[in-house]
Amino acid sequence: MASFRALVLHEEGGKVAPCIEAIDEAKLPPGDVTVAIEYSTLNYKDGMILQGIGRLVRNYPHIPGVDFAGTVERSDSPEFRPGDPVILTGWRVGEVHWGGYAEKARVDAAWLVHRPDAITAAQAMAVGTAGFTAMLAVMALERHGLRPGAGDVLVTGAAGGVGSVATALLSRLGHRVVAATGRPQLRDYLEGLGAADLIERSALATKPPRPLDSERWAGAVDAVGGATLATVLTQLKYRASVVACGLAGGNDLPTTVIPFLLRGVNLLGIDSVMCPREERIEAWRRLACDLPLDRLGKMAEIVPLAALPDLAPKILKGAVRGRIVVDVKA
Repeated sequence: MASFRALVLHEEGGKVAPCIEAIDEAKLPPGDVTVAIEYSTLNYKDGMILQGIGRLVRNYPHIPGVDFAGTVERSDSPEFRPGDPVILTGWRVGEVHWGGYAEKARVDAAWLVHRPDAITAAQAMAVGTAGFTAMLAVMALERHGLRPGAGDVLVTGAAGGVGSVATALLSRLGHRVVAATGRPQLRDYLEGLGAADLIERSALATKPPRPLDSERWAGAVDAVGGATLATVLTQLKYRASVVACGLAGGNDLPTTVIPFLLRGVNLLGIDSVMCPREERIEAWRRLACDLPLDRLGKMAEIVPLAALPDLAPKILKGAVRGRIVVDVKA
């Protein structure tokens, strides 16, 4: 059996230690499709796993990486043939199952989607789970009535992965996007993605002083949670919606039912991990059509596998801009 290169996590004395190793292909887990991986990416959950936070991984040694894009090498599934370009996000890959920080993976065919022709493997991972989540968020807002011209649409955590893609998508679809960020020095970056205006993160980050504030947002994508999400709920326009898709600011929600009762607003949840396959396929189709790929290039940085241990604490602190793409062969 041939070997492949991977970033492997070992647990030593209760701490997680990463090491780049050669792995025998015979050690790959069961699955009906073997993929030659080209690119992966770094998400918030990857940062937690690389740092050994939250006990997301229970069995070591382990290959992390919750996303990957590559080409089918072998397949026992009638849906995929050798040479097919594919994408995987979610399904607890990189967490319970070996993931994308490697040159090869073996997975269930049901976890894969065909990569759209308009998107390269590197671009697919510049999107990754974060961008896929952003697309699901936009689709949820549209299902609940958001249309261009309805008013300002807020994106919190706008310089992060979800926020960057959400900003670019919403702007491309004709919405006036207001980006909330604690990094005003990134104004040029956010305006380059399509943000029409910026708001300081701290303006939203304290517990709302009253159950309703002035109507301000026609819709919102929130990647922060906590007091920020509670504040956004008090500022939504009548029957508007906010999508919750992150908890960088905490997992509590210090709010009341008043915005729901008096303004009929909607709080929409997004789970990208176990999202049904049909919706995944539609989300990737929409990304290929609606995401401006020139803006995608501005938000992505390509790094080698060896850079990941140093980047993990940075993404957890919110110090990473946009998207980190991992070249698994570099």
